[in-house]
Amino acid sequence: MNILAICGAANKSRNTASMLKSAFDGAMSVPGAAGEIVWLYELDYKGCTGCHSCKLLDESKFARCAVKDGLTPVLEKAIDADVLLIGSPMYFGDITGAARSFLERFLFPGITYNKDRTATYPKRPNVGWVFTMNAPGEFYKNFFDELCGTTGRIIGNSEYVMAYQTQQFEDYSKYAATMFDVDTVKKRHIEQFPKDLEAAFEMGKRLAGSQVQK
Repeated sequence: MNILAICGAANKSRNTASMLKSAFDGAMSVPGAAGEIVWLYELDYKGCTGCHSCKLLDESKFARCAVKDGLTPVLEKAIDADVLLIGSPMYFGDITGAARSFLERFLFPGITYNKDRTATYPKRPNVGWVFTMNAPGEFYKNFFDELCGTTGRIIGNSEYVMAYQTQQFEDYSKYAATMFDVDTVKKRHIEQFPKDLEAAFEMGKRLAGSQVQK
């Protein structure tokens, strides 16, 4: 069983990476699992160019992104995954540019312009999203629900976990960040973030476990 985790955050030691690692560890705890974590910010690539090559009725091009760059091998691994875990912090009401560009390149070849809109990829992996933000939990709920709905239609069964009102700095006094109640944020990080990590672990384990049962 192939587990692929995609990290759309630049920092490997902060909130998003920690949450994604927990989800990955949960999936890897299921017997028979093998996989890796891909760090998008280490790759050189761009988003969808709108060339429509992936829609051509040509076996060598159909349902495959024609752009060849650092993301190409990752897309092939994603197509072959049984469990796909994707993590991103929220930037200006959306996932990061790196995560968005990956998603464009992965989702667009996964559908056709035919009337039935049939998904093109051979597998239906389970998809687990990890979101982190300093906003309240309900702030992006509609966005998360819609994004999971989209990946659910094109890729496979999708769900998400989130960590909200997260701690971003060790020392808030060094930053222009007076809008935050620092004591509350730090207290929440100590008390709640371990629970968020556990929720991510359980999601990964659940998604991998359900693939084994198929």
